[in-house]
Amino acid sequence: MKSTSLSALILSLTVSVSPLVVPHTALAQDDESTELGVIVVDADGQKAKSYKASRNSSATRSDTPVTKIPQAITTVTPQALKDKSANSLDDALSDVSGITQGNTIAGANDAIMRRGFGESRDGSILTDGLNTALPHSFNATTDYVEVLKGPASTLYGVLDPGGMVNLVTKKPEDTFSAETWSKFYAYGAGRYSKKAGFDVTGPAGDSGFSYRLIAEGENGDYWRNFGDKKNWLIAPSLKWERDGTEVVLSYTHNDYLTPYERGTVYDATTGTFLDISPRQRLDEAWSEIDGASDLFKASVKQQLGGNWVASVNYAYSKDSFSADQTRATAYNATTGILTRRSDVRGYYDTTVHSLRTDLTGSEDLMGFENEFLFGMALRKEDIARAALQTCNLNNRLNVNNPVYGAISPCTYNAATAAEEYQHMRTQAVYAQDRVHLTDQLIAVAGLRLEHYDITAGSGSTENSDTNGNALIPNAGLVWEVRPDSSLYANVARTFRPNSSINNPYGSLDPEEGISYELGSKLDVTDWLSGTLAVFYAEKKNVAYALAPGVYSTAGLVRSKGVELDLAGQLTDELQVIGSYGLTDAVVVEDEDPLLLGNNLANVARHTASLRIAYDYGEVFDGAGSLRFGGAIKGVGRRAGDADNSFDLPGYGTVDLFASYTIEREHPIEIQLNLNNIFDKTYYTSSIGSNALGIAVGQSFNAALSVGMKF
Repeated sequence: MKSTSLSALILSLTVSVSPLVVPHTALAQDDESTELGVIVVDADGQKAKSYKASRNSSATRSDTPVTKIPQAITTVTPQALKDKSANSLDDALSDVSGITQGNTIAGANDAIMRRGFGESRDGSILTDGLNTALPHSFNATTDYVEVLKGPASTLYGVLDPGGMVNLVTKKPEDTFSAETWSKFYAYGAGRYSKKAGFDVTGPAGDSGFSYRLIAEGENGDYWRNFGDKKNWLIAPSLKWERDGTEVVLSYTHNDYLTPYERGTVYDATTGTFLDISPRQRLDEAWSEIDGASDLFKASVKQQLGGNWVASVNYAYSKDSFSADQTRATAYNATTGILTRRSDVRGYYDTTVHSLRTDLTGSEDLMGFENEFLFGMALRKEDIARAALQTCNLNNRLNVNNPVYGAISPCTYNAATAAEEYQHMRTQAVYAQDRVHLTDQLIAVAGLRLEHYDITAGSGSTENSDTNGNALIPNAGLVWEVRPDSSLYANVARTFRPNSSINNPYGSLDPEEGISYELGSKLDVTDWLSGTLAVFYAEKKNVAYALAPGVYSTAGLVRSKGVELDLAGQLTDELQVIGSYGLTDAVVVEDEDPLLLGNNLANVARHTASLRIAYDYGEVFDGAGSLRFGGAIKGVGRRAGDADNSFDLPGYGTVDLFASYTIEREHPIEIQLNLNNIFDKTYYTSSIGSNALGIAVGQSFNAALSVGMKF
């Protein structure tokens, strides 16, 4: 990535604090974005650190207690993000049940598997409830993260039955606060990186305007034996409020340079992974992605009187990158020789426009209280990329005695590179009604009508041309057994159009899914919240190859399981997050009988986690306060490919953290995170189609952050 004076300025002028430690005021429950009320307030009215969230608006588009929503929802609060020093979306979701990593395309994108479904760039990761082109949505602007389990297509359109992830960003606040932070990562073997940034927010006099500016820069080593990471971000935002009207404008620019590497190899001959250090790369230092992304958001919310609110939310986003890769094509277990080639993608541009308008309100009809939602959504997504070019087809690397530098990158030839493209347009109208049948019984019903139009191909060849309409209903029922507990049930459909840039799909029927869920919820004020859910989901019309170049839709994949998520304040000092997920995801119908009964790739049957934090309180005669804790995470065995020819083994990791706050006019906080303290070798995901691209989890590493609040 080109060096910039701004990133150097950020790194040189800022001092201390962890990247996600932001003075946090109570979240506006009527904000236009999908925000949660995540701050717990004690009896004296003081804000407390919290792992627990009691309200949500993703599922209803209006602020609603979680016990009144007939769907499993998990929120990763700001305090949880801070304690784990989350540096990626995978870190953020490490305590959520039923979540595993999918094929990240050599680390280029987030790929979150939810209840057995998901893939990179599948539209399931939203920012403030809107689709974006961002390859990695989690950054310094993220306030908290929420996971809406199960179907969400009635309100959010094109999705798999597994659900969606929504990242809620930090907004301008009406009181002044500021902080700076710096962070040092140590990976061992003399490899380290550093990050620094600042966040300032406050009112602009009594004009009704408030502002926020977040900036962050990162520069240093990749955690494996070579490679660099560079990243800088700047994010200004502005809010105006007056007489029931709120307008928020925000912009985020991100420049990034990251390694583009596929990890390690599974040896089918011996039935083991390569017996090499997890830090050893099998590619070259020039294998990297150089890119930039932009996100502009605008929202307007207007109180209409009574209980009615109108809102308009729009996002424009673009991601552009070029990439060089050393790709493994074969492995000889007898000689230890890995055959490699060079790939280059001259450009890859994705642009997304996302518009949503909502009208929400409540009225009494025929003696019943009704909470209405009416909306319209438009989405326009365009991909333009250079066709992949390859060279140096038979380079050989001895994995037991690697000599790097014997293969060079391809020279991109724009004159011979065909442009590959995909254009998707969707328009939808939707409505949802929550009817309070009694004081304890709530029925929910919704319906979405969506029109889609997709074309995709390469050069003058059009490989996909499909359009149509989808009718997407949902229904649910909540029974509040007590004010702090409820039982619920829901059923809903999803859809995803089939298209392919590289293969001649033609006009295939869209994938269609349906999900059933039963569950119970608990939300005891200032103590504990939790959800226990049992689910069953199916997805049909999965595209597959009848023969080379001939595709059809058939097949049926099924996922069923149980999920438990708990979070709360067990005592005045002790906080906890716990989760367990059982996911059984298999192929139940297919033209290929060899695939019947196979597990879906990268889906763990079991996931579990336990995170504990303890507020020790004052130390050193009141000079400061101490907080510490740790987490255990376990992920079960996962199929490595569709043929189930190999498995990724299960693993468990242990993390520890401690933070010390120096109490002064401008508090200083020092936090140390020790991750994977037993230096466990583990594998987070596979490429899904072969055994030559197995992502490796980070070895033991440490992160030291120091921050100051103003």
